Amino acid sequence: MRYLSIIFFLLIGSIQAQEVAVLKYNGGGDWYGNPTALPNLVKFCNSNIETKINTKIVEVTPSSPEIFNYPFVHMTGHGNVHFNNEEAQNLRNYLLSGGFLHIDDNYGMNQYLRKELIKIFPDKELQEIPSNHPIFSIAYSFPDGLPKIHEHDGERPQALGLFENNRLMLLFTVESDLGDGWENPEIHNDPESVRLKALKMGANIVQYAFEY
Repeated sequence: MRYLSIIFFLLIGSIQAQEVAVLKYNGGGDWYGNPTALPNLVKFCNSNIETKINTKIVEVTPSSPEIFNYPFVHMTGHGNVHFNNEEAQNLRNYLLSGGFLHIDDNYGMNQYLRKELIKIFPDKELQEIPSNHPIFSIAYSFPDGLPKIHEHDGERPQALGLFENNRLMLLFTVESDLGDGWENPEIHNDPESVRLKALKMGANIVQYAFEY
């Protein structure tokens, strides 16, 4: 099954040369938050880690068969998230087929998302990703793990994941707010050093998604 999945993604890769998508989910949360974040991350990756990603960001729904066209899908927001049974099954199939979902809690999503992940993988639990995992060193080194970009509740940043056969297929970043750091500099007025840290971590995530 894994080999078929690899062949599948190689085939679509020849048609859709490195494209990424944002997940348009239901439940009332602002899936459209941080509109400049993903475009800026794509530009950074293309300029710095030799990716050739289409700068047009596509929107996909959890139930759409089109999600299989994108090896990297990004999800963000502040509020409620809901997946129906069809959406949960399609997301499960996507991830088990070699897809990668990065969920960045823009603050307030955590409590809602966790119960929805159980619908997708009732047999799996989120695990904290150790700092020696390749996602923290594949392009740029983060020896202490996930960086802190924006402060909310004084909690430490956490990179949580769901794995299949030791492959990280879903990354949930909490208390970090990477997406805010990817946005245009005038939106949050972050120091350039903070933005660069967020973009470098984002580049690691993208490169991991494309290579593993």
